[in-house]
Amino acid sequence: MTEKAVIIIPARYGSTRFEGKPLAPLVGATGVSKSLIQRSWDTAMEVDGVDGVYVATDDERIADAARAFGADVLMTATDCANGTERVADALRSLPSQPDIVVNLQGDAPLTPPWFITDLIAEMRRDKSVRMATPVLRCDGLTLKNFREDRRNGRVGGTTAVFNTARDALYFSKEVLPYTDDTYTPGAETPVFHHVGAYAYRPATLTQYVNWGECVLEQLEGLEQLRFLANGVPVRCVEVEGRGRVFWELNNPVDVARIETVLREKGWE
Repeated sequence: MTEKAVIIIPARYGSTRFEGKPLAPLVGATGVSKSLIQRSWDTAMEVDGVDGVYVATDDERIADAARAFGADVLMTATDCANGTERVADALRSLPSQPDIVVNLQGDAPLTPPWFITDLIAEMRRDKSVRMATPVLRCDGLTLKNFREDRRNGRVGGTTAVFNTARDALYFSKEVLPYTDDTYTPGAETPVFHHVGAYAYRPATLTQYVNWGECVLEQLEGLEQLRFLANGVPVRCVEVEGRGRVFWELNNPVDVARIETVLREKGWE
């Protein structure tokens, strides 16, 4: 019997770097403007083999916008510290508990649907995996963007370092591992971009909330470090870009980057 999987998209209005980010408009190739949360929802709806897709938020503005484009909304508490806590809180509103819960963060509208499919497949293949997350090998252009953000004092994408079993050693907003080599735009690099998605077992989510924040999580602003600090392995699932550009919306400057991709790909 196939394990039941659902996707939950956590979204909050308040952000020190980008207030109201989920409702930020993104204009596609045809001139159609859709909010960030709607484009994230569209991505989730393209994933095969899931039993439900939900937006989880504590903000009525986001909830109203999500319902307007047809999303199912789960209202959460206002004191969720991060997306993982919000997903855990949203689970209480589901009529039945899934076997696998996917957290597709609402700031990653360019996430190819097969990234999530591969993530779910790994969880179904190896029942011992308590949580997993996708990683994508950076090409020279992505690494260049990472370095440019750090030089300009912006927090850009997150990098992942993992062992031979593909379990994470660390995640950071710095560019890890260190390399000062020069790479052409399409060349492979030794740096892996952590994709903003997670899959968990529900019991692991419950543990996460009970642990409370850890020091590394607070320093880096990366919620997944709470798992590592408490001894829970995080399986890194390497995914293939297949020519797709992946970039998250972390700062206002990223709007132009994402809209450029939408135009180049001809996406509405």
